[in-house]
Amino acid sequence: MRSHFNSRLGFIMAAAGSAIGLGNIWKFPFEVGESGGAAFIIVYLFFCFVLCFPILVSEIAIGRRAQRNAFGAFKVLGFPRWAVIGLLQVVVSLFILSFYNVVAGWSFGYFIEMLIGNFAIGEQFPQYVQNVPRIMVYSLLFMVVTGYIVAQGVSAGIEKYTKLLMPILILIILGLAGYALTLPGAKAGLTFYLVPDVSKITLDVIYNALGHAFFSLSLGLGGLMTYGSYLDQKANILSSAVAVTFMDVMIAFMAGFMLFPFVFSQGIATEGGVGLVFMALPKVFASLGSVWGIIIGGLFFLLLSFAALTSTVSILEVSVAYLRDEHRFSRVTAVVVSATVIFLLGIPSLLANGSSEFFTNFMNYGGVSVDFMTFISDLSSNTFLPLAGLLISLFVGYIWRPDQLIKELSSDGYQTIPIWVAVYLKIALRYICPVILSLIFLFTVLEKFFGVQVIG
Repeated sequence: MRSHFNSRLGFIMAAAGSAIGLGNIWKFPFEVGESGGAAFIIVYLFFCFVLCFPILVSEIAIGRRAQRNAFGAFKVLGFPRWAVIGLLQVVVSLFILSFYNVVAGWSFGYFIEMLIGNFAIGEQFPQYVQNVPRIMVYSLLFMVVTGYIVAQGVSAGIEKYTKLLMPILILIILGLAGYALTLPGAKAGLTFYLVPDVSKITLDVIYNALGHAFFSLSLGLGGLMTYGSYLDQKANILSSAVAVTFMDVMIAFMAGFMLFPFVFSQGIATEGGVGLVFMALPKVFASLGSVWGIIIGGLFFLLLSFAALTSTVSILEVSVAYLRDEHRFSRVTAVVVSATVIFLLGIPSLLANGSSEFFTNFMNYGGVSVDFMTFISDLSSNTFLPLAGLLISLFVGYIWRPDQLIKELSSDGYQTIPIWVAVYLKIALRYICPVILSLIFLFTVLEKFFGVQVIG
């Protein structure tokens, strides 16, 4: 008998946790601030519901109808040739988690460094990531925790711990944001973050908003389809999908109220990503004094670790569900096998930050030398995910057909899907999503791998 979530809240928390990751905390706020403030948010929200929502609903519905993993779902529905989509998702989940777990190890390690008051770790970041034994231990610990949660099962593991982690994550963001707003420079930070600047809304910004909307919701990865297979027929997919989308957007948005006051209080350059989080922010925490610095710095990197953990749990479950459904592994065996393979796949990414010349300068494409971690990220997150999303929209739009999707969405016994929603989903999945995702896939391949500047 297949396991199921015990409650609608449990599914929403798990699915939202899958979507909410490190990128929501450090990437989204800076895209907002540097790309038109509130104007960017409007564009981003538009794409979340026009492009992403139909695919998000489709993935959950396919999973629930089939009650199988991402690969087996297509076979159960009667379309075995289209199972290549699920196979792609399983493989991509392995690739993504292999390097994501390394970055999660950095975050967990920084949490420990903050607790012992080592604020100088920011200046030591290049040396820190080259300390292979230490980072390997942190990443291994993170994978062990992830595996432990997944090994407990759907309700006793994934649902139980995400229902605990997500509220704590939200409370930490709110607490840090409340403290940050009391710092000098907080007003300037909020102005940078929120004041609309329509002049910054260029074609390049629109492309970035569209891409971030798709990737931030973890579409095309198989996690939502897998979680959907653990839903019973009483669950309202539409309302749950709306809740997941809003939670993802709101947590990303709230992160800006935390980050920008911190950054502007110390006059730090507003460049996002690894440089800011791991190199610049420890200086901010050091300026708060030894006691508050440890508390605030520790909470911040604990927040990053929790955000990473809710994502790693869902990504690991993709391959675990595949091994259980298709090869009859026990849950514990599937977790051990998947986690081991992923950890070993992550070793090149672990060595790609200066420890190994081969993996640090792994490949040259588009005239630029990139390390292995960047390469595997571009290949999986930026290339295969939109391809998987494109294939899902084509499958639902033309093979499984929107009528079957609407039938599944209406099977919860609560209500009939409004006609305008049915029409919208049909148009989006047949025309809007395929066109836009085809362009994203084409532009990404041309720019990332051939150096052809298509946008901007």
